[in-house]
Amino acid sequence: MVEQTDTTGVNTQLRRRLGNSDLELSPLGLGCWQFSKGSGMVGKFWPVLADEDILGIVRTSLEGGINWFDTAEVYGGGKSEEALADALNSLGNAASGAHVATKWWPIMRTAGSIPRTIDERLRRLKGWPIDLHQVHQPYSFSSAAAEMNEMAKLVQQGKIRHVGVSNFSAARMREADKALRAHGLRLTSNQVKYNLLDRRIEHNGVLDTAKELGVAIIAYSPLEQGVLTGKFHSNPELVRGIAAGRKLSGSFKPAALARTRPLVDRLAELAGKYGASPSQVALNWLIHANGDTVFAIPGASKPRHAQENVHAMAFKLSSDELQELAVLADRCKR
Repeated sequence: MVEQTDTTGVNTQLRRRLGNSDLELSPLGLGCWQFSKGSGMVGKFWPVLADEDILGIVRTSLEGGINWFDTAEVYGGGKSEEALADALNSLGNAASGAHVATKWWPIMRTAGSIPRTIDERLRRLKGWPIDLHQVHQPYSFSSAAAEMNEMAKLVQQGKIRHVGVSNFSAARMREADKALRAHGLRLTSNQVKYNLLDRRIEHNGVLDTAKELGVAIIAYSPLEQGVLTGKFHSNPELVRGIAAGRKLSGSFKPAALARTRPLVDRLAELAGKYGASPSQVALNWLIHANGDTVFAIPGASKPRHAQENVHAMAFKLSSDELQELAVLADRCKR
């Protein structure tokens, strides 16, 4: 892990190698699901963002040291990819060096759809190369090996640089990495849900396997749909205003909020110590609790949310604090 400073003296935050790749990325990227423009069933999870807001979010992220963006085919059927590309292109030199990760949607498809859809991904990204192409889910009509064989061909053709997966089990990660090794490649990353309140990957073999294989973990939902910000503990009435899909999470129920309050209160105390916010402390735990293995992709629907994200990289919790938060999080399950 290295720290860099740009020519103006502005700290561009930490950079770390993404798994087995040669990509040097910030520990936090920007998740771009919310750029879906309300298109498709998945895109309706978020309100429609204006182009100027998307531009402001991307600009703020870049200025704060974030140098990569995660999108997907299924996010608005390509609308998120387009919106991200438009923002990056509008920023010109300010976006120089930015990296883009996207994902192929496998459900109800075979591996043969990977090469058939890649040109559409590139078209939507409007000249931005695909530094990381990921299989979005483990469910398709093909094996992980078959999917990796098609991904390897895209690397060889120069259409993508690196291969990742998402929501893969430990066993399926091994299958994917083995298939890529036959082509002289390695699996780069596994994108999974991971945060202080959802640490399943620590117990189901996924995190251990990632460390063994040198695979990066990319954590989505790093704030448990906003629960770790503490705002719903401070004002439970806010739960009424969230989208119906988010309400399905048991984390918003009164009993769950009561159970997680000690953790959120400690996040607030540490936030005071570091001149940060509870959400920034939760993100800081995520990117430091497992060395350089874990990256995270918080979203942002306003430029101020992006500013909130980037400050999470401006400090580092002590080893004792990292452990303390893990213990408090474990108690939330009881």
